[in-house]
Amino acid sequence: MKQKLLTAIAAVAMVASPALAELTIVDTSYRTGPYAANGIPFSDGYQDYFTLLNERDGGIGGEMINLIECETGYNTEKGVECYEATKGEGALVYQPLSTGITYQLIPKATADGIPLHTMGYGRTSAKAGEVFKWVFNYPANYWDGASLAITHLSEQNDGDLSGKKVALVYHNSAYGKEPIRTLEKLAEKHGYELMLLPVDHPGQEQKSQWLQVRQQRPDYVIMWGWGVMNQVAIQEAVNIRFPMENFIGIWWSGSENDVKSAGAGADGYKALTFHNLGSDYPIYDDIQTHVVDTGNAAGAGDQIGSVLYNRGMYAAMLAAEAIKTAQEMHGTAAINAAQMRDGMENLEMTEEKMAALGLPNFGPEFKVSCENHGGNGFGAVSQWNAEAGEFDLITEYYQSDQEIIQPLVEEDSAAFAEENGIEPGC
Repeated sequence: MKQKLLTAIAAVAMVASPALAELTIVDTSYRTGPYAANGIPFSDGYQDYFTLLNERDGGIGGEMINLIECETGYNTEKGVECYEATKGEGALVYQPLSTGITYQLIPKATADGIPLHTMGYGRTSAKAGEVFKWVFNYPANYWDGASLAITHLSEQNDGDLSGKKVALVYHNSAYGKEPIRTLEKLAEKHGYELMLLPVDHPGQEQKSQWLQVRQQRPDYVIMWGWGVMNQVAIQEAVNIRFPMENFIGIWWSGSENDVKSAGAGADGYKALTFHNLGSDYPIYDDIQTHVVDTGNAAGAGDQIGSVLYNRGMYAAMLAAEAIKTAQEMHGTAAINAAQMRDGMENLEMTEEKMAALGLPNFGPEFKVSCENHGGNGFGAVSQWNAEAGEFDLITEYYQSDQEIIQPLVEEDSAAFAEENGIEPGC
């Protein structure tokens, strides 16, 4: 069985393998299945950035990048199979793009000494680096997202949400359940009523949930969805004439794929983000010249500048900057996974650095440390402009409520450490 899996991966998963490649990056993608519409642009952006570094710069620090793609179909079992089949290739870091896969890989990757970067998803308490030494979720996590949404809604009400009703429409999985406890804590603080509406995978049937929304008339709806669930939810909201400006999604519920099918009715829908939008950045001229025009794009080149392409590209950029940091720290270009972990733990992103990379004002500044693997919890709110066919940032970056979130991180990570016999420390 293992040999069959390895043979299949060798046949279809090798994307770009320079003969002397030393830096191996595995893309656990999903270009098939119910979440493919979102998986494709992320994977395209992730791979295209590394390809750009190979084609334009000769790799990173003189070492070419070896890209391996392994299809998971957003299936946890397949995601674990991909990890097991590719970890021996010298993978420096895994970006699972699935909370379910992440939960399964945390103990495996920790035992194997391979870092995980679960950017804006996964196990939120992995922010505590003293416990989760091989897991990173910078620049923001799910609990940050829950807090950012509530802060935005509070600002819409002059800082007072008391007496308001907030509904959470969420994917009935580990992913969708992540924000519940945080929203409950925030409800205690702000005085709003929380209404929970789970939606089973993949989310194509939501009539009963939106009937409850129509009957119970919450003031606001927060969505924690992915893939087709988002499209269906937005269409159902349109059908019951729920005001779009009062409907806000987590960053995984805020791509063009989620809103376009609802047409003009989706105008005004909001979504959180931890990076900027569009393609008006110098980096995209280089991607066009060195990747798309040379026929080396991971996809058709039609996703550039879309929300999820940008996110995949951003994830790759952060990985590349961690590689550079590790190379500098250890005095070698051909780093291994343990050295990559050091680079990730000492990563610092400044506006000056992002501008030099051709991405000015693209994301928040943050600094990683042993104690903090999750960044500073900054995000912004975007809004869908149906006429222009794009999301626009409507706020500056602002920080989540650390007085609520940090104790939750400490409590959950301490419980994990006790359950697993981990001695926290740096």
